[in-house]
Amino acid sequence: MRILIVDDDAISLELLKHALRQDGHEVSSASDGQEALDILERGEHRVVISDWEMPGMDGISLCRAIRAGHWSGYIYTILLTAHRDSGDVIAGLSAGADEFMTKPFNPAELRVRVRTAQRIISLETREVAIFALAKLAESRDPETGMHLERMRNYSRILAQTLLKQGKFPEKINQDYVQNIYLTSPLHDIGKVAVPDCVLLKPGRLSDEEFDIMKTHAATGAETLAAAVRQYPGVAYLQMACDIALTHHERFNGKGYPNGLAGEEIPLCGRIVALADVYDALTSKRVYKKAIAHPVARSMIVEESGQHFDPVIVEAFLAAEQEFNDTRTRFDEAIAAAPNPPVLAAVGH
Repeated sequence: MRILIVDDDAISLELLKHALRQDGHEVSSASDGQEALDILERGEHRVVISDWEMPGMDGISLCRAIRAGHWSGYIYTILLTAHRDSGDVIAGLSAGADEFMTKPFNPAELRVRVRTAQRIISLETREVAIFALAKLAESRDPETGMHLERMRNYSRILAQTLLKQGKFPEKINQDYVQNIYLTSPLHDIGKVAVPDCVLLKPGRLSDEEFDIMKTHAATGAETLAAAVRQYPGVAYLQMACDIALTHHERFNGKGYPNGLAGEEIPLCGRIVALADVYDALTSKRVYKKAIAHPVARSMIVEESGQHFDPVIVEAFLAAEQEFNDTRTRFDEAIAAAPNPPVLAAVGH
């Protein structure tokens, strides 16, 4: 495992390096929080061991910055400190630290803490499994290249913006933001049960065919509900189920499958509804050109209070530059790919 240690004391750094390298870990070091963030941007480290007191950005500020950042995976943080009272522990945990160790550190305790970090990080394989499952569903209906990747980024941007704005404080925290990024790709998983003659039909569906297509929301939710029953209380599974069932509901009650309205629709479903529509509008299909961002923006604003929750539309407007930058980044990645994805004939 690659571990980043952060301390402004050269002796402490050398002692930590020696202990960690004896256990076979690769070790990098930084002398303050900002330098540590610069190193973490490379995406090579999953564990950070940081001193609490440092000039510039201290350990608490570093923990907060790590939790607020958008990383390729979870970063496990151990705070090394001489602070021992309960108030300090609460402050550190609130800032996002996963573990504490007191100075001077005990090498045997360090070994145990790092092994705990390895176990926690290994749980992230769930994200790989979930995204692979979503990709399997998408393979039958490949709407356009990187649809799922864009969708989860748009959903996270909206949730993060709502968090910054202080909206829905009883529901949205940093875990909620991460969970919606994790589970939003499963929104259309029920399409695996839609017959090819409907799912892959070029052109407009008949009313009967569209009724069949609409069953994917309930089918996906039923599939995920089985996992919820097996593992009750797991927040990300419940969120995945709610998203699958409700991302085609409309704020005015005219969506499907259940005609829910307003706050009857789970918040995650309202967020993903806007993210999904924005991606559909701004993506190229065989049967249509991509709509420019300003036009898509106008269409979404027009549907505020109709299709979309007005509060979420406000968050979209506050973050629209980030939406547009994300769309542009993925478009450039597709264009640069040696074998650009084949666009499907239809997307519903």
